[in-house]
Amino acid sequence: MTTVHSNPAITDDERRERLYRGEVLVYPASRASLALITHARTLIEQAFGELDPQTAQHRMTVENFARLLAELKPRFIHHSESKRLIRDLLTEFHCDSDKTYFDVPRLRTSTSNGYLDSGISYAFHPHRDTWYSAPFSQLNWWIPIYPVVPENVMAFHPQYWSRPVRNGSARYDYYEWNRVSRHTAAQHIRTDTRDQPKPEEPIELDPQVRVVPEAGGVMLFSANQLHSTVLNTSGRTRFSIDFRTVHLDDVVRRREAPNIDSACTGTSLRDFLRIRDFERVDNDIARAYEDRFARARETLT
Repeated sequence: MTTVHSNPAITDDERRERLYRGEVLVYPASRASLALITHARTLIEQAFGELDPQTAQHRMTVENFARLLAELKPRFIHHSESKRLIRDLLTEFHCDSDKTYFDVPRLRTSTSNGYLDSGISYAFHPHRDTWYSAPFSQLNWWIPIYPVVPENVMAFHPQYWSRPVRNGSARYDYYEWNRVSRHTAAQHIRTDTRDQPKPEEPIELDPQVRVVPEAGGVMLFSANQLHSTVLNTSGRTRFSIDFRTVHLDDVVRRREAPNIDSACTGTSLRDFLRIRDFERVDNDIARAYEDRFARARETLT
């Protein structure tokens, strides 16, 4: 069972504990989240010009659409304002500025009716982020930029929170992915041939949970949640922002979601930036986590 809480009045410590147990939390749009999506909309609408970004797929070739996203998405990711606005949002959520680290925000798209669902606009199969070397104390933050509907959000598959899934994570090396595969996303327009961790057994997609926040609403969930991109049949491209956080004390003390089936290599911890000053996670902490996970991985493979 996945419990979804709407705007719970809890501390950051309580919030993290609930998420590590598999709960999903949803918060209404706020000053900081609206500032973030306004920034994203400005960049998106500049890129699409006179076209409505949500329906532009019906007036552009898929190649031109992919080319536009290949320029737009890195612009958002690396924009200094993006990081500043994430810091404002996390401060608004009362996250400890010395202990909370975040990775750079991603601009995600989900096009309708199979128009572009690989590469730069990848439609994610059922997966856990922990199959992709995410730390088990990682929390995912997801924010729709424009209004969304059940037909273009994501789905959680709650029966798998404590149920292992046979998957390809043992073949996934985070450092090799960053060196080779990440940079070729825009080349995969019709099909995506990159080897990514996927279920290697049939997945029961139902029952599933679909959460539909308002534009600027914030959804939080554990990186260990099995989730997937909903087959978009809405007729509109969905634009959303996601980023991840870790609390350093949780990383060190192993306060985290359980690992039941992830056997990947490496860790994304070194990508995370401290709220206060954007400094990265100390390499010794990342290496200690990596060594601990490598020992645990041996029991799963």
